[in-house]
Amino acid sequence: MMSWADAFRLRQYAKASLWIVPLFGLVLGVLLAEAALATDSADWVPWGWHYSATTASGVLSSIVGSMVALLGFVVTIGVLVVQQATGSLSPRYMRLWYRDRLQKAVLATFTGTFAFAFSLLRTIESDSVPDLGVTLAGIAVAVSLLLLLVYLNRFTHNLRPVAIADLVGRMGEKVLTRAAARVRSSEAAVSAAPVLPDGPVTHIRSVRGGAIQALNAAGLKAAAVRHDCVFVVAHPVGDFVPPGTVLIEVHGGASAPDPATVAGLVALGPERTIEQDPAFALRVLVDIAIRALSPAVNDPTTGVQVLNHIEAFLYTVGRAHLRGHYVLADDHGRPRLVVPGRSWEDYLQLAVTEIREYGATSLQICRRLRALLQGLLDTLPAERLPAVRVELGLLDEAVERQFTDPVRRAMAQTPDPQGIGGRRRPAARPG
Repeated sequence: MMSWADAFRLRQYAKASLWIVPLFGLVLGVLLAEAALATDSADWVPWGWHYSATTASGVLSSIVGSMVALLGFVVTIGVLVVQQATGSLSPRYMRLWYRDRLQKAVLATFTGTFAFAFSLLRTIESDSVPDLGVTLAGIAVAVSLLLLLVYLNRFTHNLRPVAIADLVGRMGEKVLTRAAARVRSSEAAVSAAPVLPDGPVTHIRSVRGGAIQALNAAGLKAAAVRHDCVFVVAHPVGDFVPPGTVLIEVHGGASAPDPATVAGLVALGPERTIEQDPAFALRVLVDIAIRALSPAVNDPTTGVQVLNHIEAFLYTVGRAHLRGHYVLADDHGRPRLVVPGRSWEDYLQLAVTEIREYGATSLQICRRLRALLQGLLDTLPAERLPAVRVELGLLDEAVERQFTDPVRRAMAQTPDPQGIGGRRRPAARPG
């Protein structure tokens, strides 16, 4: 029987696959061709839709060739996207790009039109022409061209770093909001560490290594209820664990759970995914920013633009009820599952540390980072502010190390939401 983890990995493969949806388009094209041929035999096709055998054969042959050429064109665009993403963006973004639904719809339309036209082409005789099918093939070509134009429009406009940053940031915010709602609906009213049952602790270890991509919290909680125990997940989603690492600690229990069944509720894979890991979206944003700050690229303006979306993401994180662990309870309020979480400090350090280190020599980055941190001071709850002040102090130290001239140091310490050229505000000292 397939475990939940295997099913999750299968879904991930299907979402990232570029051939499954086009394959469905291919099969659908053949089926629609058969339906068109059956309808043609009813002899109700309008008079204006009648074609000679020569005309129909030429039209369908042209459609078959053009669909193959357009498929090659889209594949070429895909290669360019890969080069662009790995060269100037982040290789981590590729996992999200593979899932683009419009791209799969374009490929499926091309393969479906190809299969439809080819299936009709083989039925043409001197005294038998699929008139309705030829007309529908022409309509399918028009739809394919329209989708291709829409795809090219997205390709030319949405492959810019700032557009990708906006997309990734919104995805991360959506995952974070959805996870917070799910936790609120099932979390025990426990703010401190839960009281774990006395007795021996059983360790369930990973058979294979990999990054923790997701876990089935509902399944783990149900298993803990069946065995009357408490499961403590040892690592947060996103961590890489080698083979033999403890995945789950089993505290107490009326019976011993099957290790393979419990381990099958934790999905491991070769890399992180965004489904249950909003920090992965922030990781991609930071990667894009520091890539722009590398000496080979030297594009601090792109770094400033990505910081805009990092700031928006941090506002969402700062308002969320983050905890070091989340306790999920059963229907009677008894803790059953303890899942580690990320703190506000974790998210904040991930967002600004590398950008500060790589961009400390850039006036734009220093000024934009200060504006970001001061904006967080102005808007977030009081419990979030100490960590922000710590980051402001670290930014001050970095500026003092890099800018020995008082005039340039004063410029670098001036918060500016545009990096250089925006409305300036007086610099605030941490404290």
